[in-house]
Amino acid sequence: MAKAARRQKTTTRKLTSLSDIYAFFRENQTPITFLSPTPYNLLGLGRWIHKFEYINFFDSFDGTHPKITVPREFGNHEFKSIEDVNNYLLRHKEVRARLKERGPGHLMLVMFDEETEQLAKELGQKIALPPAKLRKHIDSKITTTKLGNDAGIQSAPNVMGKAKTYGELIELARSARLGADLVVQTPYGDSGRTTFFIKSEADWNKYAGDLRKEQLKVMRRINHLPGTLEAVATRHGTLVGPMQTDITGFPEVTPYKGGWCGNDVFTGGYEKERKAVLQMAQKLGDQLYKAGYKGAFCMDFLIDTDTRKVYLGEINPRISGASPLTNLITSTYGGCPIYMFHLLEFMDVDWELDLAQVQKRWAEFDNWSQLILKYPVDRVEMITKAPSSGIWSMGDDGKITLTRKSIDWFLVAGEDDAFYLRVYTGGDYRYHGADLGILVSRGRFQTDDRQLTDRAKAWVAAINGEFQATPLKGAATPVIPPLHGAHKMF
Repeated sequence: MAKAARRQKTTTRKLTSLSDIYAFFRENQTPITFLSPTPYNLLGLGRWIHKFEYINFFDSFDGTHPKITVPREFGNHEFKSIEDVNNYLLRHKEVRARLKERGPGHLMLVMFDEETEQLAKELGQKIALPPAKLRKHIDSKITTTKLGNDAGIQSAPNVMGKAKTYGELIELARSARLGADLVVQTPYGDSGRTTFFIKSEADWNKYAGDLRKEQLKVMRRINHLPGTLEAVATRHGTLVGPMQTDITGFPEVTPYKGGWCGNDVFTGGYEKERKAVLQMAQKLGDQLYKAGYKGAFCMDFLIDTDTRKVYLGEINPRISGASPLTNLITSTYGGCPIYMFHLLEFMDVDWELDLAQVQKRWAEFDNWSQLILKYPVDRVEMITKAPSSGIWSMGDDGKITLTRKSIDWFLVAGEDDAFYLRVYTGGDYRYHGADLGILVSRGRFQTDDRQLTDRAKAWVAAINGEFQATPLKGAATPVIPPLHGAHKMF
């Protein structure tokens, strides 16, 4: 009886300080589960939240992580999306048994659809994210632009419409005085694969099949620095994580031209732009909340390097590829992970804080970077050996050694150390575009003029050198979707 009374008190008392929020999550009795192909996006959050666990498809820690469940695998599976992976997990008897054992609770996912919602409901789980239908609506690049306009936020000079021929595209661009060097996007999908650069009819002909039937966002091509940040829209306003610059298109890391492959988060420089990006995210979050969306979202932005003007890029309404660095900074330096505030919006608790004071806690931090390592070679191989997850150290000769089998990156001490999260391991296939693993380190992996640093190249080469694989010819391989191909997919 006393235990039940304490639980009731925890869920009904209004939380009015960070101490209250810390205590609430420390004493939390509601199971919270992050279900995803890997634990990466919310890795380390369990340090702060009692009853927080992970269910994953890949066993990145060889069964040693005390809060991760990975079901046994039987045979190959063809997955076309992250939703397919998550729905497979929710149908798996071991996952269902674990969720039933834990009891009714909250489920967190990167990607999900209406089928996921039904499976979660069957298992007594509430998805602690806005509904799939609303997320899909907001995910459209067309909707993003309109939401930005409603919030008084500028996008890069653009026009929206349809075009069946190159002539119609040019006519559309001419109507908005965009010129002939164009960036064209379709509403949905990985920005690395659904963004097209067109400045001639030959370019149009190359991509026409992808563009003719779609509603298009046509933009003037500008010299820009791409970036992202994660924010949380709450009933009391919008909290904004640190500004991150995108690392994109480097052939050492990804086979996709323009494809996202990591981020830098750093202090110093771009002070005017940082302020503009912060205000933009707060306005956008407040507008999203009015539209019925609450919780975490990722906002991409562009800094025009000629004019230094900041433009809205797109919205990824979900836990994202920006989440790991956001949680690292807000928890390590600010002492309150931003995802605590996300969860407060979905749990039965009344709370109210001065969010401006919380926001100030995240103003100062060290430099950090992450790289998503894809297999850039166009061949299929069976992996016979893969580097373990944990903290690796690099010597002066560029060789690396595993110094600690850590379960997250919080013990990375300097730029000669990096945390590696393994995705594929021995017995798995690696193929063109496969996500091999993720690397997190202090310092920057990209220069101010957007070049991959020598240190980053050395780390990528060293990690890749830890793999051993046997080439295969004519073998049927399981299809696993790109797990980290874009912020929205990560």
